[in-house]
Amino acid sequence: MSTVRVAVDIGGTFTDICILDEATSELRIAKVPSSADPIDAALEGLVNAEVDLADVSLFAHGTTVATNALIERKLPHAAMVTTHGFRDVIEIGRSTKEDLWDAYRDNPPPYIRRRDRLTLTERTSAAGVVEVPVDESEARALAAKLRKRGYQAIAICFMNSFANAANELALRAILEEELPGVAISTSAEVLPEIFEHDRFSTAVVNAVLQPVVGAYAKRMQERLAAGGYNSDLLLLHSGGGVMTPRTVDRQAARLASSGIAAGAIANRYIGGLCGYPNSIGFDMGGTSTDVSLVFEGESTTTRDWHIEYGHPICFPSIDIKTIGAGGGSIAWIDEAGSLRNGPQSAGSIPGPACYGRGGELPTNTDANLVLGRLGGNLVGGGLELDVARARAAIETHVARPLGMDVESAARAIIKVANANMADAVRLVSIMRGYDPRDFALIGFGGAGALHAAAMARDLAVPTVIVPPHPGVTSALGCLLVDIRHDLLTTWLADAAQADAGAIENEFAKLEHEARERLRHEGVGSADIVLTRSIDMRYMGQWRSLAVPVGAPFDDVGAAVRGFEAAHQREYNYLREGASVEIFRLNLTAVGLTPKASLKRHDPVDVTPEPRTRRAVVFDEGTLDTAVYWRPDLPSGARIEGPAVLQQFDSTTLVPPGASATVDPWLNLVITV
Repeated sequence: MSTVRVAVDIGGTFTDICILDEATSELRIAKVPSSADPIDAALEGLVNAEVDLADVSLFAHGTTVATNALIERKLPHAAMVTTHGFRDVIEIGRSTKEDLWDAYRDNPPPYIRRRDRLTLTERTSAAGVVEVPVDESEARALAAKLRKRGYQAIAICFMNSFANAANELALRAILEEELPGVAISTSAEVLPEIFEHDRFSTAVVNAVLQPVVGAYAKRMQERLAAGGYNSDLLLLHSGGGVMTPRTVDRQAARLASSGIAAGAIANRYIGGLCGYPNSIGFDMGGTSTDVSLVFEGESTTTRDWHIEYGHPICFPSIDIKTIGAGGGSIAWIDEAGSLRNGPQSAGSIPGPACYGRGGELPTNTDANLVLGRLGGNLVGGGLELDVARARAAIETHVARPLGMDVESAARAIIKVANANMADAVRLVSIMRGYDPRDFALIGFGGAGALHAAAMARDLAVPTVIVPPHPGVTSALGCLLVDIRHDLLTTWLADAAQADAGAIENEFAKLEHEARERLRHEGVGSADIVLTRSIDMRYMGQWRSLAVPVGAPFDDVGAAVRGFEAAHQREYNYLREGASVEIFRLNLTAVGLTPKASLKRHDPVDVTPEPRTRRAVVFDEGTLDTAVYWRPDLPSGARIEGPAVLQQFDSTTLVPPGASATVDPWLNLVITV
């Protein structure tokens, strides 16, 4: 019997692998350098870990393939077909800029050039009435032009198709007949959204990614099958679920944040396992830090996200704040003489100065090494660190210009980095109406455990949790997800006059489509879970809030009261007596999959002995500090700060005045 579950998280520098044995609940990890073809690195890691694909019952995968394709603009030759007069919608956008005050910086150009945006005569009214249908002869002439130009993907984006998709579907049928093998996305199927820029932009991203991720998923599935794996490949998507290769074509854009979503899922799981339904995930890697929030056991979500500013992707996504702060972030002094940290990064090549690969600029890793918080090597001895090079970089570029000694400069570098990351935490918590003191901070990633306790002190968070394998925790998140689809329909109505029966009928249509999708992916009826919500807003507002509702839906008043409570929490005020508008109906369809279950260890009463001691610089001064090898610590072990806990994939810092306990799942729970 197949008893092994595998999760692979492919990043730009390393490919992380988690292997869980269902029979014993034992978890193993592997880490290999990423390769030009990401699939090669994944399979190499499995070979190194001695995994036989014939023994694998579930293979889940988070990937940056779609993200990198958008950033690097390595996209197929694609076209957009839109209503006559609206070819520039995706370029005009919302007429905003990422930096409003930078007159010299423009938004990135659209993913489809203007010369590749073609128009067709058609018209559908806002009420959904087809006033000018698609003319077949004009459509076939357009198809001939598209064929001549050799497009590999086409996005069909008509005005008001959210209200009636007939014209988009009619053109799609003609193009599929005339252009076999070309990937075609229609905006009404991808995102039936009233705001045309959001809908067009999402459909365009979906179209240009279809050939990229579709081919990738097919190759991955074929190579896994050749190795003996006989089930579906599960691809992690932005909403915190997975999809199979059979639905990638329909929702390719959802894979645009596949890589970072896994860490947010792991945050939710670990917080729940440790008894903290409110948790903040702090995933600090080599180049960036991803921050996510879980409230009452649910990840916060957003419909307004992007890979490049000005080109929104409006599928529901886990709300993750990413900033340029990581172990490789460079410390520098600006023109006003202030110390800054990031977003520039030394990357993996040349890397921090202490790597000895040619890097000469000081980074957070160099500062931690100079302060004694890191040992002389990383990755279990696979990478030796040169403290002399680290000191020289800090002295040259920070200490001497600021008139400081090297240790003080290193402390300042870390303080600035922590302040930047604390601001990111405030953006997902305080700025959204959540008090960080009500949360646990879960620190992971290669550098997260090193900074988490200091971050918690800055934010007055009382508890820090460090997972057993912080450096590969994102890969673990891939083992904790279900197949998930998010469906929606625009529904504009004054709540005071809305018909609950009509809303219930519309939810029934969404549920029928959801069940069909999940059955197509092989999910049985008993494993289907459907959750409803309604987006509502005060009349005249643009932004809305999602309000959970039950089934069957029969009480509009209860939904309005739920909206008012959500508005009070989010914005700290109500507009009593103001009219409330229903904006959109949402359905989340989940197909349950087997979950990872980590092994529980019985606590033992033992006082661990440190392997060595060394001088470490803290805010309180230079202290003689115990250094432990974390795999030596059993469940129940208690450590008093100051202490350093080293392991293969990360280093944890327990500052003076804090204490740490190993829980039954081998998480390190630090009381700050």
